[in-house]
Amino acid sequence: MTRAWRWSATATGLVPVLLIALLVLIEAPPLPQLRNLVFDSYQRAHPRAYRDAGVRVVDIDDESIRRLGQWPWPRNDVAALTRAIADAGAAAIVFDIVFSEPDRTSPARIAHRIAREGPSPAQLAVLQDLPDYDAVFQERLAASPAVLGFFLTHGGSAQLQLKAGFAVAGSDPAASVPQFVGAITPLPPFQAAAPGLGFVSIPSDRDGIVRRPPMIAALRGQLVPSLSVEALRVAQGAGAVVVRSSDASGELGGGRTEVAGLKIGQFEVPVSADGSLWMHYTRSVPERTVPAWRILSGRISPGEMEQMFGGRIVFIGAGAVGLRDLVSTPLQDRELGVMVHAQAVEQMVLGAFLYRPDWSPGLEMTILVLSGLALAFLLPKLGALRGALLGGVLVALAFGSSWYAFRYQELLLDPTPPFVALTLSYIFVTLLTYVREERQRAYIHHAFDRYLSPELVKRIADDPGRLELGGEVRQMTVLFCDIRSFSRLSERMTPQQIIRFLTAFLSPMTDILLARKGTIDKYIGDAILAFWNAPLDDNDQHCNAARGALEMSARLEKLNREMIERGDPDWPGTVEIGIGIDAGPCCVGNMGSAQRLSYSLIGDTVNVASRIESLTKQYGTRIAVGEDLALQCGAFALVELDRVRFVGRDRPETVSALIGDEEIARSEVFVRFRHEHDLLLADYRACRWAEAEARLDRPTDAARFGLSKLYELYRARIRAYAENPPPGDWDGVWTSTSK
Repeated sequence: MTRAWRWSATATGLVPVLLIALLVLIEAPPLPQLRNLVFDSYQRAHPRAYRDAGVRVVDIDDESIRRLGQWPWPRNDVAALTRAIADAGAAAIVFDIVFSEPDRTSPARIAHRIAREGPSPAQLAVLQDLPDYDAVFQERLAASPAVLGFFLTHGGSAQLQLKAGFAVAGSDPAASVPQFVGAITPLPPFQAAAPGLGFVSIPSDRDGIVRRPPMIAALRGQLVPSLSVEALRVAQGAGAVVVRSSDASGELGGGRTEVAGLKIGQFEVPVSADGSLWMHYTRSVPERTVPAWRILSGRISPGEMEQMFGGRIVFIGAGAVGLRDLVSTPLQDRELGVMVHAQAVEQMVLGAFLYRPDWSPGLEMTILVLSGLALAFLLPKLGALRGALLGGVLVALAFGSSWYAFRYQELLLDPTPPFVALTLSYIFVTLLTYVREERQRAYIHHAFDRYLSPELVKRIADDPGRLELGGEVRQMTVLFCDIRSFSRLSERMTPQQIIRFLTAFLSPMTDILLARKGTIDKYIGDAILAFWNAPLDDNDQHCNAARGALEMSARLEKLNREMIERGDPDWPGTVEIGIGIDAGPCCVGNMGSAQRLSYSLIGDTVNVASRIESLTKQYGTRIAVGEDLALQCGAFALVELDRVRFVGRDRPETVSALIGDEEIARSEVFVRFRHEHDLLLADYRACRWAEAEARLDRPTDAARFGLSKLYELYRARIRAYAENPPPGDWDGVWTSTSK
């Protein structure tokens, strides 16, 4: 390799490294998305271990709706729920629900609504004397450590009576947090009564996953707390939330003022520059959740209530179908939004945080540049294989270090930039090398093409082993298809007509098999031998063979109809076929002699498939399958025909008729017929001849599924056995007398 070539290869390898470094600097897609996906995979591999942090979630679930009525519940019921939790000694009762409208079920509102219908004054007086449910709920909020939620919006107005104050250490960071201009708020009396008020909005990343919910936001320039921050503040009885700015201790130099951390009572909360919290989720645990109906039903004793809620922060959210505030998290595609708030409080209480420190981008850029330079300079010398090993080691170090930092230090370090850069660098250099070698190979091929067949040269160059005899044992599916009574049909036809008929028959059948990923082994006169799972792997080989056979049967019906209708002279009337299929081990490969090779297969499975095909005429069915294939295609419409001992084989084979696909198998008619058929076989094999014949005399759908001849066969057998019973050790197996 020349020095000029090495330098050009090195320069080619450096291009993607520099490009990725630039994209990292400007935070260009899709690198942030890749980083998030890696961090998500870390959380799925090692989620936060659940520890009781004094947080509970009261779930208004489906059972609560069923027992207590549709949502929204009357506010006096919500007040009763609040009182029960408050009496149990909860430190904070937090609603992930926005009570933005008056209660429609309140007696006063009902009286006002029906006054127009002309009820008696006495009826109105009864309603008007009842307490207003909103007032009941307002009183309960004032007497409880309650926190209400509100939505932040990008339009409209906002009338908030915030309870949390903010003390800023350093410059005001309001410009760096999410900005909003409007809000959907609880009713003013509720706001005035509740000790806490926090926003419930949980924005997600571009891919819809909630990873960093904001802990604070700005509403028209004023800082407002999230529901989780307000819950923790109220639970401690703290007055203000302390916001530490980036310039308070000289953590960041220059640029705009950003958020460095929060202090809520006695808890320090590290947040990102925009005031968001990296979530470290736990898996779902039953200890965290209590159904609302259990509380309102009064089935929990005061002692149990105190043990369950005493001194705890209790979130109330709606998890019933149709009410769900659903979000996506790294651990679950559908998670209740209230769980995000609850787990955020858990992290604050436990101090179980994920950190992405301000020095991480610099470290990641250093690793990217150094590893990229190393691979770009060494790859042209090492070659593709050793270069791939070097690149793999560097990528493994990047991911291994990142995983170690997450697992043991709770640090979020991004390994994706070096991974992407090294991968692209390797591809670029390898592609350049490939193009160079292909040019040299093309020159050699051009020279040899003058003396040998180009196709032969290509095959020999690609795989010299193709010239050798031998095969491999694989699990295969084998299909035999044969035209019934072909000798009788062909005796009335000229050789030219036979050829045209076979072409018209074999062509569409071959197309079906090839479309179903089958391999045509050979045509044996009017018969077709095909197989699946060689030379290419086919993980769906059994179903492909079954569907192919069904499609062949359907295509033959169409051919018979079309050819006879148009009077085609080369089509000898109604043509019938038999198809036998089985699955099992076969030896497949190049077989024959040193002078003539053929890609084919041999094995007992091939013989069994051929024997099964020969039985189709005897049993009067078009498609029959062996027991190994029937096991693999259990979802298809299969009907057991018989247990047969073939000539030359000791082990009997269960042979089934393939009637149709999964849709037919699920039909009520087929399920009923299959059940009755199985009972018939059970009586037959138990030598209950009278019961078996009685079943044959009942109306069945045998003709509908093409099994009339089978039932005639069993009737003849049963009558013969009734007159001359089989020996006592008879196993119900029918011994075939011919191949």
